Amino acid sequence: MPASKPVKRPIRSYVRRTRRLTVSQQRALDGLWQDYVIDFRPQQMDFAAYYPKAQPLTVEIGFGMGDSLLIMAQEQAQINFLGIEVHKPGLGKLMQRASLAGLDNLKLMCHDAVEVLKHCCGPDSIDRFLMYFPDPWHKKRHHKRRLIQPNFVSLLVSRLRLGGTLHLATDWEPYAMQMMEVLEQQTQLSNCLGPGGYWPYPERPATRFEQRGRLLGHGVWDLLFEKIG
Repeated sequence: MPASKPVKRPIRSYVRRTRRLTVSQQRALDGLWQDYVIDFRPQQMDFAAYYPKAQPLTVEIGFGMGDSLLIMAQEQAQINFLGIEVHKPGLGKLMQRASLAGLDNLKLMCHDAVEVLKHCCGPDSIDRFLMYFPDPWHKKRHHKRRLIQPNFVSLLVSRLRLGGTLHLATDWEPYAMQMMEVLEQQTQLSNCLGPGGYWPYPERPATRFEQRGRLLGHGVWDLLFEKIG
């Protein structure tokens, strides 16, 4: 009997950490999940049905502990936000704070972003994508794990509406250069700051990760691209 071929595992841009949940985070996961979390199903979803108002949809991929996402949802009530994150402590903390703030324009998904985009998001359905400080995977042998790769950017573009935007940020210059190269090779995207240009004064809240990095003297590079075709 021939040996079965080994199943090829997909390359992930993240590692599932076993960070311990605090009591308040676990309480939020138990009590607020139905209010804030959209459970993954491998089928196209009408995300507008999960919000009380039909508004433009912004998707943040990898929101961490959710500090900046919470601020944006509070300050931009005219926009619906969907945060995608695989680490439950961040979901628990963000749900707790969103509930205290009474937010109804914020929903979350706890699943791999690539699968969410492939299966749940229809073509031309998202108005804005945000990815702030994705893991740079510093070692060369780990660069294949970086989220911003040509295939993933093509998937993002296919889900982005015409005129929609893609906003990335990193504090690792080599990764910023790779991001720029990959995005400028995508013919359906246009750099809003001109060829090779970074966004010097980005319109976004500073993340806790960014604030810590700046104290250590790290630079920050923001990229803003628009779908043009």
